[in-house]
Amino acid sequence: MKKPWSGRFREKTSKIVESFTESISFDHRLWKYDIEGSIAHAKMLTKQGIISKEDSKKIIKGLEEIAKEIETGKFRFRKKLEDIHMNIEAALIEKTGDAGRKLHTARSRNDQVALDLRLYLRAEIKEVISSVKKFQKTLLNVATKHLHVVMPGYTHLQRAQPVLLSHHLLAYVEMLRRDVERFHDGLKRTNLLPLGSCAIAGTTFPIDRIYVAKLLGFNGISENSIDAVSDRDFAIEFLSGVSLLIMHLSRLAEELILWSTEEFRFIELPDAFTTGSSIMPQKKNPDVAELIRGKTGRVYGNLLSLLTTMKGLPLSYNRDLQEDKQPVFDTVDTIKSCLAVLNEMLPGIKFNAKRMYETAGDAYSTATDIAEYLVKKGLPFRKSHEITGKIVLHCMKKGKKLEELTLKELNTFSPFIKNDVYSCLKAEESVKNKKSRGSTSPDEVKRQIQRLRKIIDRI
Repeated sequence: MKKPWSGRFREKTSKIVESFTESISFDHRLWKYDIEGSIAHAKMLTKQGIISKEDSKKIIKGLEEIAKEIETGKFRFRKKLEDIHMNIEAALIEKTGDAGRKLHTARSRNDQVALDLRLYLRAEIKEVISSVKKFQKTLLNVATKHLHVVMPGYTHLQRAQPVLLSHHLLAYVEMLRRDVERFHDGLKRTNLLPLGSCAIAGTTFPIDRIYVAKLLGFNGISENSIDAVSDRDFAIEFLSGVSLLIMHLSRLAEELILWSTEEFRFIELPDAFTTGSSIMPQKKNPDVAELIRGKTGRVYGNLLSLLTTMKGLPLSYNRDLQEDKQPVFDTVDTIKSCLAVLNEMLPGIKFNAKRMYETAGDAYSTATDIAEYLVKKGLPFRKSHEITGKIVLHCMKKGKKLEELTLKELNTFSPFIKNDVYSCLKAEESVKNKKSRGSTSPDEVKRQIQRLRKIIDRI
């Protein structure tokens, strides 16, 4: 088949150039969206009297046949035809002759590829949202199952205050909730029709872009033909959203790695989601969590790749934009696989509640409870903080835990301390005594679980 631009050229395209410029090796995955867009375009051309009904029927029938051939693996993609658009168009012309040659009326590959990518991303964003919500529900189920497990909360990776394991897990559910909101918001800007912008300036044909938008389920159309074909900010926004999402997954993965170490012994990862060592028989390695952590850098790289591609491009379309697809495709594949494997692994994790509880009460983690106790007795917080610090220092010198101090010892630091102080020195009591909304108390965590279940079902 001749190149669609062959009328202008005296020489054939070099084989090395064909190999260098082809994108069919990766953009073939857009075939379904290319055909969907072409069918809508053909219907519009007929409606507007630009092509005949007979030609439109031939085009649509031919495109449907091509779709079946691709689905069954019978279609042969050819590199010399460069991309998915020209491969499908060439096959259509072979089937329909001049009717197929009329399909490209009032459009360019510039607005065609922008359409395909928007259709693709619209579908994939919805898939990612669905996967995130599924994982949120898994986290909520695990949190509900372990509602009364007390663990040490950390700041600076140092034991800070006792918290419920469920409360800790809900922090990730909240992060994922914001991720879903970002994807929904980005979907609004993705779901706009660029088709009809043509190469740069629009067309002299009386096309109906609103009609095509309705056929394809778009919420509206792009209003500037130059912008429509030359920008990829909707794709960058998607990559940015995935970068935030996988950053959250990476933080969870990092904690699972830490918690599974002998030093922590908070969890045991399921055998089916770990690997061993080729030399050390005793090893059980958290490879899945490590790979999620590692793939985070890969997604960040994809975001930076597209940002860098776009940063110096003059308006409007430039061939550089061909480089938008591989970062997007790879990011879609990566985030979906990470969510899938985490969703399967998490329910199989065994939590060592005894070990978590033992460590929750160590390192004087209820010291803040003493300071707040003294405030309730009438002392200013800064004074209470100073007194409690001295109590902790005394414990360190004597090798005692806070709850092991006698009332007599405690009274040497403040006469305001009474027997009721012991009700706040144990980790489980510290957790129960929390009153603030969003805190780690069992009642508040139960309320948050119910709240989040409703939110997930709603968004």
